[in-house]
Amino acid sequence: MRVIVLALTLAFVAAQPHNLAPDFAAGKTYVYKYETLLLGGLPDQGLARAGLKISSKVLISAAGQNTFMLKLAEPEIAEFSGVWPKDPLVPAPKVTAALAAQLLTPVKFEYANGVVGKLFAPEGISTMVLNVYRGILNVLQLNIKKTQNVYEMQEAGAQGVCKTLYAISEDEKAERIHLTKTRDLNHCQERVMMDIGLAYTEKCVKCQQDSKNLRGATAYNYVLKPVANGILILEATVNEVIQFSPFTEMNGAAQMETKQSLVFLEIQRAPVAPIAVQYLHRGSLKYEFSTELLQTPIQLIKITDVKAQIVEALNHLVAHNVERVHEDAPLKFLELIQLLRNARFEDLEMLSNQYRTKPAYRQWILDAIPATGTPAALKFIKEKYMTGDLSVAETAQALIASVHMVTANTEAIKIIQEMAVNNKIVQNPILREIVLLGYGTMIAKHCVEMAVCPAELVKPIQELLAEAVAKDETQDIILLLKVLGNAAHPTSLKPITKILPIHGTAAASLPMRVHADAILALRNIAKKEPRAIQELAIQLYMDKALHPELRILACIVLFETRPPMGLVTTLANIVKTEQNLQVASFTYSHMKSLTRSTIHATVAAACNVAMKILSPRLDRLSLRFSKAIYMDVYNNPLMLGAAASAFYINDAATILPRSLMAKTTAYLAGAAADILEVGVRTEGLQEVLLKNPELVDNVDRITKMKRVIKALSQWKAQPNSAPLASVYVKFFGQEIAFANIDKALIDQAVALATAPSMKELGMNALKALLAGASMNFAKPLLVTEVRRILPTSAGLPMELSLSTAVVVVASVQVKAITTPALPENFHIAHLLKTDIQLETEIKPSIALNTFAVMGINALLLQANVMSRAKLNSILPAKITARLDLNEGHFKIEALPVSAPENIATVQVEALAVSRNMEDRAAERITPIIPAKLLQPLSKLVSSASASLSKSSEILSQEVEAPIITPKAVQFEKKYCAKAVALGLKGCLRVATENAASLQAAILYKLVGKHSAALSLKPIEGEAIERLEFKVQIGPKAADMLVKQINLSDDILEEQPLMMKLKKLLVPDQKVKSSSSSSSSSSRSTSSSSRVDSKAFDVSAPTKGHRSSSSRASRTSSASSLASLFRRSSSSSSSSARLTKQLIARKFQKNHKLQTLTSQASAVSKSRSSASSFEAITTQNKFLAKKIAPIFAIIARVIKIDKRVIGYELAGYLDRPTSRLQIVLAALAADDNWKLCADGVLLSKHKVTGQIAWGAQCKQYNTMITAETGLLGKSPAARLRATWKELPSALKRYAKKVYHYIPANTPAGVIKGKDETSVNQLSLTVVATSAKIIELIWKAPTRTVYKLDLHLPMALPLEKIKSLTPFDEVIDNVNYILAEAGAAAECSFANNTLTTFNNKRYTNEMPQSCYQVLAQDCTNELKFMVLLKKDRIEQNDINVKIADIDIDLYAKNSEVIVKVNGMEIPTNNLPYQHPTAPIQIKHKGEGISVFAPSLGLHEVYFDKNSWMIKVVDWMKGQTCGLCGKADGEIRQEYRTPNGRLTKSAVSFAHSWVLPAESCRDSTECHMRLESVQLESQVNIHGQESKCFSVEPVLRCLPGCFPVKTTSVTVGYHCLPADDVQNRPENIYDKSMDLRETAEAHLACSCTAQCA
Repeated sequence: MRVIVLALTLAFVAAQPHNLAPDFAAGKTYVYKYETLLLGGLPDQGLARAGLKISSKVLISAAGQNTFMLKLAEPEIAEFSGVWPKDPLVPAPKVTAALAAQLLTPVKFEYANGVVGKLFAPEGISTMVLNVYRGILNVLQLNIKKTQNVYEMQEAGAQGVCKTLYAISEDEKAERIHLTKTRDLNHCQERVMMDIGLAYTEKCVKCQQDSKNLRGATAYNYVLKPVANGILILEATVNEVIQFSPFTEMNGAAQMETKQSLVFLEIQRAPVAPIAVQYLHRGSLKYEFSTELLQTPIQLIKITDVKAQIVEALNHLVAHNVERVHEDAPLKFLELIQLLRNARFEDLEMLSNQYRTKPAYRQWILDAIPATGTPAALKFIKEKYMTGDLSVAETAQALIASVHMVTANTEAIKIIQEMAVNNKIVQNPILREIVLLGYGTMIAKHCVEMAVCPAELVKPIQELLAEAVAKDETQDIILLLKVLGNAAHPTSLKPITKILPIHGTAAASLPMRVHADAILALRNIAKKEPRAIQELAIQLYMDKALHPELRILACIVLFETRPPMGLVTTLANIVKTEQNLQVASFTYSHMKSLTRSTIHATVAAACNVAMKILSPRLDRLSLRFSKAIYMDVYNNPLMLGAAASAFYINDAATILPRSLMAKTTAYLAGAAADILEVGVRTEGLQEVLLKNPELVDNVDRITKMKRVIKALSQWKAQPNSAPLASVYVKFFGQEIAFANIDKALIDQAVALATAPSMKELGMNALKALLAGASMNFAKPLLVTEVRRILPTSAGLPMELSLSTAVVVVASVQVKAITTPALPENFHIAHLLKTDIQLETEIKPSIALNTFAVMGINALLLQANVMSRAKLNSILPAKITARLDLNEGHFKIEALPVSAPENIATVQVEALAVSRNMEDRAAERITPIIPAKLLQPLSKLVSSASASLSKSSEILSQEVEAPIITPKAVQFEKKYCAKAVALGLKGCLRVATENAASLQAAILYKLVGKHSAALSLKPIEGEAIERLEFKVQIGPKAADMLVKQINLSDDILEEQPLMMKLKKLLVPDQKVKSSSSSSSSSSRSTSSSSRVDSKAFDVSAPTKGHRSSSSRASRTSSASSLASLFRRSSSSSSSSARLTKQLIARKFQKNHKLQTLTSQASAVSKSRSSASSFEAITTQNKFLAKKIAPIFAIIARVIKIDKRVIGYELAGYLDRPTSRLQIVLAALAADDNWKLCADGVLLSKHKVTGQIAWGAQCKQYNTMITAETGLLGKSPAARLRATWKELPSALKRYAKKVYHYIPANTPAGVIKGKDETSVNQLSLTVVATSAKIIELIWKAPTRTVYKLDLHLPMALPLEKIKSLTPFDEVIDNVNYILAEAGAAAECSFANNTLTTFNNKRYTNEMPQSCYQVLAQDCTNELKFMVLLKKDRIEQNDINVKIADIDIDLYAKNSEVIVKVNGMEIPTNNLPYQHPTAPIQIKHKGEGISVFAPSLGLHEVYFDKNSWMIKVVDWMKGQTCGLCGKADGEIRQEYRTPNGRLTKSAVSFAHSWVLPAESCRDSTECHMRLESVQLESQVNIHGQESKCFSVEPVLRCLPGCFPVKTTSVTVGYHCLPADDVQNRPENIYDKSMDLRETAEAHLACSCTAQCA
């Protein structure tokens, strides 16, 4: 038995697998040869790359149980910049020596079962060197499973915890184990990476679907040998590639390649002994960041004395950027920022004190410190404001910049938190707003870098919000909501929700703008918690009791969460039955615009489905309803896109919307960012600008009107529209500023502008100008700093960065000279009486540098590839301006200035750079495309015969492909243009060298060297002395004319003698004036639809006659232009008939009709408009002979040789004949070109003008006529142009334009031919109604009609002319807006009432009872209009407005007007109220009352009808029988208590003003009451009594009905056993059923009552 047990035991032991963990036996030191090589750049051979190499021996020995020592021996560091592998590595002995002490110090690490644990090292070893050790230990990290050969796991390493694939094979013969390990750096549970400047971006899912911008993978290959207690690593090789491209990967990518090699050499007996210092715990295998943040990859600065270096940089910037910016100023500014980042707060304090009295230095410091993004910068700004060294404006600017640049660590957040509660800052509203908004931004940035963001950071704001709500401090609530919106912390959802109107009356009582800001505060939270926000947003959207604006904002928030298909479909179903058209219109337009989205494909698909559910009728709603517009574009290969959205939110169909929002979003390199968002609210702005506030606040009127409406059943006033406008600005999704513009703010601004200090400041500025001022302005700006730092497998940091800095410098010299000189203590009014000359010389210049870097950025070493772009521009100017208001003279001169050869240059080059801090002189910079590669290729491009056979072997391989398929990698061209008149020649030189020959990808086209230069040079012999522009108005205009204009008398019209001669030569042809319609007896009478070309020859001579050469010229001109419009077409017979009918309509001229009616003589009747124009112009061809010009304008260039080039323009006005003549003449002595324009106002219905130009205005001639008239019975206006001869260039351009006209006729357009329009063009506009016009365009052989063109606003037509203008501008503006369609109209005719919203119903009026037609339904009660039907069935109207009552009623077929009970005779009209802007006047057969500035535009009344118009800003604020005027036709019938009813009768009766008793003086014997349903009904299985929840008109007690009608009302039912009498507050109860009830229309009372 024992034998069997022993045998089994041995077999079990033999079956156990070998221990596969690396083993470093005690008492032995394992020596390895270690090398690591890092190379960055494009992977193609022949292109330059940058990198470095570290090589050494690695000694590992056991120091205890699972504890080992690691030491480097013989370390060497080498740099590389050149073509790999041809160019050699360059040793860096100074760096090696500087790091030798640290590299030779052994470190201690825990290691068990192949897993590296804690790391221990002396304090003197820098984090950078420790990371190099981590790169070596990373090779030793092996998780080998005994039972599997292929497996995956999430393995910890130096770069984080990433997905790792193991594959193991065993070579038994060689006793070797081969292991391959691959790490996918794109699938990590925890990735070590640091982003700077990317807090405002979010990942673009769509952009990263098919291609990723950043990819990385590491492959490990091991050769292992089994040993007694485990395995021995004989060899390990590591290959890692991290590639990056701003575009898709197929368009090329730059890569960072890391190679590591660890080769076993020997085993030594001497152990590695630790040094005699304390070994501290320094983390684990995971990479740790050190000084990477303080060192930019653009330049390597060795900081020895930071204060002295800052002073040196400041001196350089100030000294070299005075009059012109230095080309390297942006780079020097970046150096200053880097130095300031290394400075302590005390250093900044000392620096500020040192340069406090030097403005130039101080400004550079204030611009640079916020850009450092350090907590010290925030502290510096805070302390300087507290001590008064910084003004409010300087502090605000510095704070905004600093908050958005600073790294949001706990120290910086604490500083901002302290500033938020500082008394001095709290007392300043602007700074308090900036600090609090910045605090929210800091929390948002801090949370981006953390998986779980602590709620304690946002808790103080939440507490302040709760306190503000308790105190009802609206402004604080709004500010704190915006802060929470910036912070976007998920825990803020609950406090924000408490403010939304969904949690009872407490939240509902807050102002609506608070609710609006609370909803908008959810948008940033939605990016983190979309599901929770979706539930909240849909809840708000479905609450139909909410204001439409709030529901629309909920819709915006909902779609920003990218809702799924189900939620979008739910939304569509809600819209399908939506009663509010504002909400329905907005949601429909939002969904429709999203269907075209290419970025959000899932949302677009969902919205496409929703569109099929919804009715397309919603698309036909006018522009006055709320709309949403969304557009986006995305280029997948470039991974570049943009999106823009605009929201137009209205709550009543007014001209000014309630709110406007616009946002732009950019998509770049796989990331998305909301660049800019602007929102404007105009709530109440239109009203406060147009209404009369003095009359609105009349207490007596309000008291009187409240007494009247007291009788209305349960009347509820609408909230007043606060006179408020507000604006906010968001940058990168963070609100940086907002302002509420109310009366208090405007008063403060006015007080500040008119304060003595501001006046004194203005006077000081004027005195400085008079004395002469010289200013030098310099403004630096760090535009962009985006960095991503991630470790390589070797433990060295790789960085991707984009930095842009710009410096703008302007030198300004200005001096004002006055004639006569101003006295010592002059007044501003004196300036209006003096001749002022202002001399200005300005030299603006700009320098911009952009750096895109990829490579190694370590403590002492940098090796990277860099794309560097430089923009430099300077454009000096010297201008003199002169103004003399007394003399009406203005003059401006531009004088020549010295400018550099190139006014703007752009240079872009890609470089491979390696440098180290210990030997900065050894910096090596190599162009990415070496000269050896460029030169043969350039020869290939230029001569096509060069050979590359002499190139090196590597280069020959690289350029072999371009020889087969030649591609221009070098391109240089120069484009020039001359402006002889200005004496300047401009040239643009463009040159490029790229690597497109290696790969036809976008990245390779960008890599290389590119340049562009714009130069302006004087043309030799054409140099100018100055440019002049002069204007002279008044009697001295003639004196300013340089060239006297002498024109012969035959330039404007053919002489009557010539016309008679033509009649004799061509007796069969009707000679016509250029303004009359073209017709010819020689035209072909063929009825064919195809027009022969001969038909256009209107001047063709009859048989036996020859035309003159001039007539032949005109004929050819007309025919050639007519040929431009010739195109064959076919149409149906019905279309042809319609076309003929339209063409047959004749235009009846108002001017001609007026002439016929006013003049009786036959001569006058036959006189045409053209002849009257001719008669006026013939009397005096050139007005300059008799009258002086009213103005003269000269624009000229004066050459150095005193030659003058330019033009002068003179205008002459002959008031007796209403004639204006303008002559434009060239100033050159040998140029007789002129343009003559004549215009005559023949009547108020017609204007005729003639334009002639060419040599002495004789070459070309065009007649233009604008006139009004009738087309049929519709008013029309026509603009017509006729010609005799046109320039060939004009005909050529006309032909080009004609090619763009579509051949197919669009819908609604009719095309036809009018053979009378041969040498003329005309456009006729016909107003078929107030909102519909027809357009008729006539051209040679073509007539186009566009029928039924709907206008967004109505045309006033005749109405504006009939109004006696108001005295006040506001009243006139109100009237014009109303007549243009902005007013809402309610009318009654033929027993039908049409509401403001254009809904019609029959109003069964009760007898002798007033009904509210329309009233201001806010608490202001600006007006009220009442209607009553008396006993003889006639309508009476009562208007209550201002402090008067106006009664309008019919008596004996006349309309009677009473004001406050006193009748006004009709012959005394129009009546003007003595104090208020109210007019009463005749209109047609009735009388109208006008009071636009009080909200009531017009009340019209005659014996058969009436009409009410309210102004635009009252829309949505009215109530009564005419409705709310809010465009919501689906919600028209609202009773006084706001309940929506479906019955027009019930609605009309609810607005009756009932009587208190049957003895009431109004003779109204009715009241409104809730009635009980006559029969009991069974509701839900119970017998119930039902009472109406809508009032029913009934006779008063003691009266009986003599006329009734049935009305359908809603009833609320209660169990019959539980109720005996009508319950209280019945009108607020819910509705259970609808039944008919009897309503009384007329009552008769008993004798006892009477």
